[in-house]
Amino acid sequence: MDMFVLLGSFVLLMAVGMPIAYALGLSSLVGALWIGIPLDAVMIQLASGVNKFALLAIPFFVLAGAIMAEGGMSRRLVAFAGVLVGFIRGGLSLVNILASTFFGAISGSSVADTASIGSVLIPEMERKGYPRKFATAVTVSGSVQAILIPPSHNAVLYSLAAGGTVSIASLFMAGVLPGLLMGLTLAVMCLVIAKRENYPKGEVIPLRQALKIAADAMWGLMTMVIILGGILSGVFTANESAAIAVVWAFFVTMFIYRDYKWRDLPKLVHRTVKTVTIVMILIGFAACFGYLMTLMQIPMKVTAFFTSVSDNKYVILAMINVLLLILGTLMDMSPLILILTPILLPVVKMLGVDPVHFGMIMMVNLGIGLITPPVGTVLFVGSAISKLPIGVVTRAAAPFLVALFFVLMAVTYLPMLSLWLPRVLGL
Repeated sequence: MDMFVLLGSFVLLMAVGMPIAYALGLSSLVGALWIGIPLDAVMIQLASGVNKFALLAIPFFVLAGAIMAEGGMSRRLVAFAGVLVGFIRGGLSLVNILASTFFGAISGSSVADTASIGSVLIPEMERKGYPRKFATAVTVSGSVQAILIPPSHNAVLYSLAAGGTVSIASLFMAGVLPGLLMGLTLAVMCLVIAKRENYPKGEVIPLRQALKIAADAMWGLMTMVIILGGILSGVFTANESAAIAVVWAFFVTMFIYRDYKWRDLPKLVHRTVKTVTIVMILIGFAACFGYLMTLMQIPMKVTAFFTSVSDNKYVILAMINVLLLILGTLMDMSPLILILTPILLPVVKMLGVDPVHFGMIMMVNLGIGLITPPVGTVLFVGSAISKLPIGVVTRAAAPFLVALFFVLMAVTYLPMLSLWLPRVLGL
């Protein structure tokens, strides 16, 4: 009964339109009152939930991504990707995917990826003869890479939700190969569609101009080198790399590219603070919710349920995939990671699944949810940029959802795809 009170109140509050963060907080209070826990204990969990050193990485990564996104980085990445693959049939769609790969390695956010790359490439693809719905579908699908390719904000949240037992560096490296596989799979789908629909080829860019474009883009791409190189070399931690990335992004944007006005900088910082505040409120209330779930032994009950259905690891992973795919269409990614990780992680650990591997499974599942209705955040952003109805974009994205499902199966049942690189690097 305790479980139904906690989860039922949460679902009810969301059903009446309350924001997820506040629904988590109020349902935690309801659950505490139901089982007779002092509210002081809930408030202590709220404070301790956000009092984590690892969380410092989130505001820094968000700020670095925001500076680069609004400082002309996306335009330069698109141009650089055009040098590499723009001359192939359907080349602009490949440029879109590759630019998302580059930008995802800087911003760590699918929403920022869609907003930045989409605002540049959706109009350009339409101008070159691609259907607007296809351009939008490619953009939103390609941006899912940002949840896997480091520095993923959601990897930091997963590490936090796992109780700090999974290192952020391991998760960052675990996302590299699945992220590249996702980009490659989406690119193959683009080539197939381009050949079938006879989409146009681009032009080969002259060598001198190509070198200039590459040199211009390298300043921004150095952000990725700073983040990953610093962590892997042991020169600085994930938090420190995020702070240094902000300094580098600021230097490149304001002194090298100089596309951004100094007077607009306070507005950018203000938007970043608002974003981080929302995330921190969500994390704090999710900590309260997780505390109540632990007291009510919900993780143990869920584990018992799954093991009563089957003792086969692959069957249970398939069941978890179905659960995550359904929930991913109904809720945003961040709260689901914070809510479900404490519940599902004990289940998969009992089956011998590595927590780092499970983190990648969860990321891909919930990433697919970002581009599926009715609560696909990235889908909404793409629809707003292209001014197309959600239904039109969803239908156009159907082939890419098939490609992403293939990646999900590979990540789920080929654990070394996620674990090989962290183990080689000794993480």
